[in-house]
Amino acid sequence: MLRMLLLGTLLLAGTAFAECQGPAAIKPPVGHEAFGAAHAQGEQIYQCTFSQGQYAWQYLAPEAVLRNNQGQVIGKHFAGPTWEAADGSKVTGKVLEKLDVSPDTSVPWLLLEAVGHEGKGLLAQTRFITRIKTVGGLPPVSGCNSNHLGSEKRVAYTADYVFFKAR
Repeated sequence: MLRMLLLGTLLLAGTAFAECQGPAAIKPPVGHEAFGAAHAQGEQIYQCTFSQGQYAWQYLAPEAVLRNNQGQVIGKHFAGPTWEAADGSKVTGKVLEKLDVSPDTSVPWLLLEAVGHEGKGLLAQTRFITRIKTVGGLPPVSGCNSNHLGSEKRVAYTADYVFFKAR
């Protein structure tokens, strides 16, 4: 009975995990498998800049806490973009693909490739990361002008990040 219960739990977890990997447009190349996921809650940081005769909010960095599906803090996400696990391992990524799922309300879903690692823990084997299920985080629509040049605005966002390694 216990074995059946454990098997059922693993299958449910596997199904939920497979569903959170995102659409084909932002899936990693064949030969990679998801090994972890985290829910991010934090802010997208923007700075008021002046370029080519126009003021605009320029993206600077994310700043978010990463949690597991029980709500426990398991890491953080910050400039780079970089993800750091509680064990100290880090992965830095670069954007390969963007998918505007809700362009009027949320930052795009992303496929990122790992370009740097630090430490030998949980994130050491990460090759790709997807950002899915985004809510919020878009740049402000007003307030960037000569009076605010150089100022920063923080915009709340949430997202799920899925981490992939080579098979």
